[in-house]
Amino acid sequence: MADLDKVKERIEKLRAEINHHNYRYYVLDSPEISDAEYDELMRELKKLEEQYPQFLTPDSPTQRVGAAPVEAFGVVEHPLPLLSLGNAFSKEELLAWYTRTSRLVAGEQFNFVCEHKIDGLAVALTYVNSQLTTGATRGDGFRGENITQNLRTIRSIPLSVPKEAPPRFEVRGEVFLPKEGFNKLNQERTEEGLPPFANPRNAAAGSVRQLDSRITAKRPLDIYIYMLGYAEGKATPPTHGETMEYLKSLGFKVNPNNALLTSIDQVEEYYQTWEEKRESLPYEADGVVVKVDSFALQERLGNIGHEPRWAVAYKFPAIQGTTQLKEIKISVGRTGTLNPYAVLEPVSVGGVTIRQAALHNEDDIRRKDIREGDWVYIQRAGEVIPEVVGPIKSKRTGRGKEYNLLKKIFDKGKRRPACPVCGAEVVKPEGEVMYYCSNAACPAQTQQRLGHFASRGAMDIRGIGESQSAMLLREGLVKDVADLYYLEEKKEQLLKLEKMAEKSVTNMLEAIEKSKETPLARVIFALGIRHIGEEMAGILVTHFNSIDKLAKASREELLSIPTVGPKLADSVISFFRQRENRRIIDRLKKAGVRLEEEVVEPKELPLAGQEFVITGRLETFSRQEAEARIKALGGTTKDNVTRETTYLVVGAEPGSKLARAQTLGTKQLTEEEFLRLLEQKT
Repeated sequence: MADLDKVKERIEKLRAEINHHNYRYYVLDSPEISDAEYDELMRELKKLEEQYPQFLTPDSPTQRVGAAPVEAFGVVEHPLPLLSLGNAFSKEELLAWYTRTSRLVAGEQFNFVCEHKIDGLAVALTYVNSQLTTGATRGDGFRGENITQNLRTIRSIPLSVPKEAPPRFEVRGEVFLPKEGFNKLNQERTEEGLPPFANPRNAAAGSVRQLDSRITAKRPLDIYIYMLGYAEGKATPPTHGETMEYLKSLGFKVNPNNALLTSIDQVEEYYQTWEEKRESLPYEADGVVVKVDSFALQERLGNIGHEPRWAVAYKFPAIQGTTQLKEIKISVGRTGTLNPYAVLEPVSVGGVTIRQAALHNEDDIRRKDIREGDWVYIQRAGEVIPEVVGPIKSKRTGRGKEYNLLKKIFDKGKRRPACPVCGAEVVKPEGEVMYYCSNAACPAQTQQRLGHFASRGAMDIRGIGESQSAMLLREGLVKDVADLYYLEEKKEQLLKLEKMAEKSVTNMLEAIEKSKETPLARVIFALGIRHIGEEMAGILVTHFNSIDKLAKASREELLSIPTVGPKLADSVISFFRQRENRRIIDRLKKAGVRLEEEVVEPKELPLAGQEFVITGRLETFSRQEAEARIKALGGTTKDNVTRETTYLVVGAEPGSKLARAQTLGTKQLTEEEFLRLLEQKT
């Protein structure tokens, strides 16, 4: 009896906790935990209720779809309920769903439709006599909020459809905020002193649930229709895949990444492909929705509780989590910037244990109101360093203080702020948000500069990463980037270092020798001049075709370039005024590094006037190298496909740019065709 009491107590505790999070997520649009953590609570509750059915009650969160609608919007009754989906978190769970489904249809063969599970807000759109009449949220699945006026502001939702459409029908879709729009919206909110949205789903929900539709209209919301709810008065196609094509013909926006598949192995391949490429998508997706294609089979399979048996959400590993921020520490970057970062209570996000996360700068910390001791959202995206999205203020104890960087680094002995690495004076240039260490010889800066110089986008010296840079500096083999080109003389000393065998030393020295032919634009970028990125370095080379000419350029000459402002001009002049930097350039010149380019009028080059976009992984060379080859021949490169794009170069595992190019009719080149084009034009 005591054990059953404990089980009942745990079930009741889980229900109370889930109801609390449902309210914060669906009603307040202000969650306190990540989706992955919420899913884990629901899984535990479902498992306990299955094991102990005597404790299952009608008001359990497992028997609900969402949360009650907010009365302020008016309530819409859904003629057919909007069901929630069961989840699969592994290949084994997907196969278990497939086995159950096959058994229920007596082993009959069937196709699947796979779609991205977009992180947005589900809505139902009703059309009567070709006109949009009602738009509603999912709500609790049976009753939703009437947000018709707000949904009418979304340009991808048709206000009317062709007259051949059914006299009355409903479509269901996911309203979402694209990544670019989400980031811009959060930036605007933090600048206005408002709390940032935790994720795109909350941003979309907060946008469409505005009482003033003019606010909704200002936000770049979009929608993908994912199913036909019902149709009256006219026959519609017999399968989901055909129905989506039919809805597309009526003017509805359907995700071009949807796929009709014939086996569960193809479903797994689809999942693996998009799990790897999810970062390339213009929207956030947290998994793949797998549906049985045949409507006849869907009807036979039916539902279990509030979940259809004929569909499942195959979830991606989480990229967002919550944890406690223990301390804010400071690192020193290659240009001397003092960069705050968060030390976290370790948390697993997407199978990776996160202990530290980026905080950008003091202004950003203050705008987001992040404090030591806060519970925070953290986000991991691809291989990018995890970042702190924002605090969970509802879990704040009140003991945290507003962050002050200068207090953190104040040296009482020197009675001034000091660099945490070398103790030098800290300065903050007028009009900038970052503090800087004033010591150009700061060990932390030297190591960062060395790593940047050798990085793939700069001189591309394979074999010199973060650990090798630190080791070379520690052993006194290099003191600055120019010393790399004199390491051949110290080969015997290199061979004595840990993990530096004959082959690795030879490869490193060969990579250093090869880097001498790096184009001037990448050399300038590699030198780490403040405010000069890869693109700006290329622009400077078109005006000053040698490092000597750039070093002698006046402020007026630099400012005459349309894209150069006062900060960048002053940064270039300041860099070349420093004796140490001039000494490094002299030694690079003596070592044979290429520090000038042949002057050629851009309009005379063979790819002049042609615009290239690259998608996917290239095997022959890196993307930076490919772009450098294009620019050297007079072409331009862009990140996104537009009507002005001449060619899309398609590598392995292309992203969403390929679908965009196909839509616009942009000419595509395989890597082999791209190489042939370069050879012909060289």
